[in-house]
Amino acid sequence: MVHERYAKRMANDPRYSFFNPAALYAQQERQRAMLTTLSRRGVVDLGEVDVLEVGCGDGGNLLEWLRLGCHPERLMAIELLEDRHAAAREKLPSSVRLVLGDATAVDIAPESQDVVQVSTVFSSLLDDAFQHLLARQMWSWLRPGGGVLWYDFTVDNPRNPDVRGVPLERIRALFPEGIVHAQRITLAPPIARWVTRIHPTLYTLFNALPPLRTHVLVWIGKN
Repeated sequence: MVHERYAKRMANDPRYSFFNPAALYAQQERQRAMLTTLSRRGVVDLGEVDVLEVGCGDGGNLLEWLRLGCHPERLMAIELLEDRHAAAREKLPSSVRLVLGDATAVDIAPESQDVVQVSTVFSSLLDDAFQHLLARQMWSWLRPGGGVLWYDFTVDNPRNPDVRGVPLERIRALFPEGIVHAQRITLAPPIARWVTRIHPTLYTLFNALPPLRTHVLVWIGKN
């Protein structure tokens, strides 16, 4: 089950701490790519944007949106796990709406959101039918002119049977009406952890080689 697969993940895994240069560089790269993507879509004043995140975890991405200028009352998120929902609620302003539960069963007004963000969620959804159901729900929440902001890995992890990569062709199949703009980012985490132990700046050097990037940041636009 999805709930069980998520529950297996360590909440405080040191591999993902920002004190780990590999995680910090990847986060900074993703943030730059996100801002570039939004600006190219004409989104420059985040105070005028309604954002919903599917699978918000402990609220890290929502804090990022707030730092970038989003108004808390225009932020919303859905989280499946009770402990992570509670952690997010503790961190975030009370005016940020947080919903505990299955995103496919949440009552959200159609065409009420400018951005629907989903980060490393679909790679944990191993049921194709459920992926399609969630994608349809997300698409229905978007206003025309908005988009899904997607970040996930595209290749399988042979050490983790609880996840699978989501290639670009699959993303297009999930959102057949969307206009897809994608960029490959994020140095493969095992390589990133290895090279940054030698020196943090080696992340940028190795990441200059596209075959070593394992994730995509995608804007799926709705006309």
